[in-house]
Amino acid sequence: MDTAQLAERFQKLYGAEPRVFRAPGRVNLIGEHTDYNGGFVMPMGIDAATWVAVAPREDHRVVLESENFEEKAEFDLDEKDPQSRKHWSDYPRGVAHMLQQAGYRLVGVNILLHGEVPVGSGLSSSAALEVSTGYALLDCAGIEIDRLQLALACQRAENEFVGTRTGLMDQFTSCFAERDRALMLDCRSLDYEKLSLPAEDKIVVCNTMVKHELSGGEYNKRRSECEAGVRTLSKEYPGIRLLRDVELSQLEAARDKLPETIFNRCHHVVTENARVLSAAEALRATDWSKFGELMYESHRSLRDDYEVSCKELDLMVELATKIHGVFGARMTGGGFGGCTVNLVKDESVDDFKTTIAREYENATDLKPEIYVCSASQGAERVA
Repeated sequence: MDTAQLAERFQKLYGAEPRVFRAPGRVNLIGEHTDYNGGFVMPMGIDAATWVAVAPREDHRVVLESENFEEKAEFDLDEKDPQSRKHWSDYPRGVAHMLQQAGYRLVGVNILLHGEVPVGSGLSSSAALEVSTGYALLDCAGIEIDRLQLALACQRAENEFVGTRTGLMDQFTSCFAERDRALMLDCRSLDYEKLSLPAEDKIVVCNTMVKHELSGGEYNKRRSECEAGVRTLSKEYPGIRLLRDVELSQLEAARDKLPETIFNRCHHVVTENARVLSAAEALRATDWSKFGELMYESHRSLRDDYEVSCKELDLMVELATKIHGVFGARMTGGGFGGCTVNLVKDESVDDFKTTIAREYENATDLKPEIYVCSASQGAERVA
């Protein structure tokens, strides 16, 4: 992204010199649908980011121009009870509302937005938008940035304002990501470990170019199913508050107390938490083959137990298994479309990209987008 050009476009639009900020999207290497169950995840920030050029106004209004949607939106910071409009501007509006509810006194601003994270891809374009605008709003108001409080406010915006019951992983990653590192995050304690990624191999993301419409409602449904499992399991084991607390042996012992669907949902979460811990051990030991095996296991669990995959994601993973130099592949993100994440030997990347693009297009008539990702820095001011 050319920040000077973004600043120039802002100046033409608003007649002022802006500050410029960025916040990255993320790809989750392993640990899917575990965050809202208090479990473990292993995301990293990606090169694609949302960029925000911003300058203060004299009043208490926030005026937004999106280069991606080619639309303008605005809202008043003094609005008493803002409601969702089912519009892209709900994300920054929700963040501003939650920050003010948390006691931060914001000022009116003009904003120009430019997003590089593909919408609907499972790479967390919403969190990148939330965090970049939240960071910019706080900076313009002269408020010291507390990254954890910013991530929490952005999560509340998505949960309570937009209406998607996400966990904290996406917003946390967009705030705390580090260059050349993955984060192994405990979503209950919010403790995290920075893990070095293989310098000689690549993280490659393949976008199926589909996003099935049932994704939003099904996401919230999965969370409700997990909560139903916890209610039953806590009667058998009083110390259980989240699926994070459940041992596989306990789940197996209580199998006849749970409807099959609820058991399967719980089984995914419990085994996925174990896979994340094993994946962290594999990274520490630079055992990429083990890491890849765990990625494949994760995909099968998401497909069969959690039922959030789709035929396009399954095809993309199946194609990856047949290409030389691929350690592992899995769907990433909420599911029902979006992307797969693949760990590929450096010397095999070009062949991987060519082969998977050709075979996927031949099978689906869809031309996938393929991104070779580097782990990038979290939210920051760049100009």
